[in-house]
Amino acid sequence: MADVNRGNRPLSPHLTIYRPQLTSMTSILTRITGNAMLIAALLIVWWFLAAASSPEYFAIANGFITSWFGDLIMFFSLLGLWYHTLAGVRHLIWDNGYALDIATAEKLGWGCLGGSVVLTILTALII
Repeated sequence: MADVNRGNRPLSPHLTIYRPQLTSMTSILTRITGNAMLIAALLIVWWFLAAASSPEYFAIANGFITSWFGDLIMFFSLLGLWYHTLAGVRHLIWDNGYALDIATAEKLGWGCLGGSVVLTILTALII
């Protein structure tokens, strides 16, 4: 039978007990960027659908995506795309059993953060 006396059991550790670590923060950031890229993907699909619909509807969608707000969304989605890619490579390295010690894991975390910024700026300058 299930234990219904839940009030006497200890609570699991919470964020107030542990100091946030770089690896946990980058893991959360990977989830956030994955979901944020979905918004950018939906905007791009909207842009393509508008282009296939009519010139008037395309003008509305294109006006939004090429506005300063649309440019900002696309720039940050590019940052998220590069970060998500580098974090995926980091996880592939970890899945093969390499770089699992704390010092190297932190270096990879900083590499993902710095590398995504550098690659985003380079991509934005090239495009």
